[in-house]
Amino acid sequence: MRVIHWFAMAAVLAPTPLAAQALPAVRAQASVPAARPRTAAVQALFDGYVRDRRMPGIVGAFGTGDAPPVFVSAGRIADDPRAGRAGPDTLWRIYSMTKPVTAMAAMMLVEEGKMGLDQPLSNFVPRFAGVRVLARPDAGLESRPAVRPITIRHLLTHTSGLGYTIVTKGPLLKEYERLGLVPFQVEARTEALARAARPTSLKDFAERAATAPLIADPGTRWSYSIGLDVLARAVEVAAGVPFERFLATRLFVPLGMTSTFFTVPAGEAGRLATSYAYLGARGVPFDPGAASVWLRPPSFPYGGAGLVSSARDYDRFLRMIQNGGALDGRRVLKPETVRLATSNLLPPGVRFTGGGAGGYGAGGYVVTAGPARGTYGWSGAAGTLAWVNPLAGTRATVMVNYFPPERVPLRRDVSAALGAGL
Repeated sequence: MRVIHWFAMAAVLAPTPLAAQALPAVRAQASVPAARPRTAAVQALFDGYVRDRRMPGIVGAFGTGDAPPVFVSAGRIADDPRAGRAGPDTLWRIYSMTKPVTAMAAMMLVEEGKMGLDQPLSNFVPRFAGVRVLARPDAGLESRPAVRPITIRHLLTHTSGLGYTIVTKGPLLKEYERLGLVPFQVEARTEALARAARPTSLKDFAERAATAPLIADPGTRWSYSIGLDVLARAVEVAAGVPFERFLATRLFVPLGMTSTFFTVPAGEAGRLATSYAYLGARGVPFDPGAASVWLRPPSFPYGGAGLVSSARDYDRFLRMIQNGGALDGRRVLKPETVRLATSNLLPPGVRFTGGGAGGYGAGGYVVTAGPARGTYGWSGAAGTLAWVNPLAGTRATVMVNYFPPERVPLRRDVSAALGAGL
């Protein structure tokens, strides 16, 4: 049976093109101004969202310099008057905001010399030696040898030539679904279908991904991909420990990120927001917090879209980046490594086509010019947003959970409320 992935279900409820749902619209995101964030304006904005029933609840974390974050919250974790209030420690599905986390984990290994930006992926996953490229993408799976190997840089910047079921079309999409290359979850019905075909380990996932032809030669084109999921396997091979353990011991524990999980513990289920799908103004509970698929272990840890986190936790991750790799006296990366990770890492001649940022770094866009220069960030499929500007010493996280994410222009509205402009 063909796997019906979660974006297909979202399309039934909302007639937005799938590619638009998958990619964040960057449009030269401005950073939070250096002065104290304009939280009164943000509070009014969030209160209006909830009052107008555009979402059940929302939380933001905004920080400048060395000051603690300012949290702004409105509404509840579900569209039920008995549901708990949304707050800094509410848990949200952050989907692709997992990608910068995986990318920074890889940069730790680059810093330690265990992995090189331009090192072939086949050094860590041998099956990627001799990858092939589709000869005629619309006509079938006929392929030719790639002109160069996939490297770690290519995985970090979505220039590997790997596909993604949320954007790939035609015969290659069917091949990805046949191989179970669907590294994300959304709700119980689609998850049952996906699990039937999906690999049960990162090792198996990466090796299956290596058997599918690429959409383009590595290093020649930006295309949203499963690259960060494959990178998770390279991380655990280079580190010599399971990927999820590496994240826990090298990032989450040192940074005090106590509310970031691949699997939400049963005792924390009461903090997990319900995810909604909207058709116009009607919101349908898509994944109720109390019975969420995130309460059971995933098929394997999805390095591209697998984490649940809180506004408080993700702010700590961004604050580490803002501070050049350290937080509360604990250093996880050197300043020069953070600068490299948040710089434009695209191969020569390749442009980031997902918006007006100008560049792409380790798992996130990089604004290369204008008043927002230096901003690095990414967003999640269920509406979450995050960006940090180490040059300006500013950062922002916004947590919501609904599909499609573009039903509310969160990025534009929050930026305007903060006085950053676009």
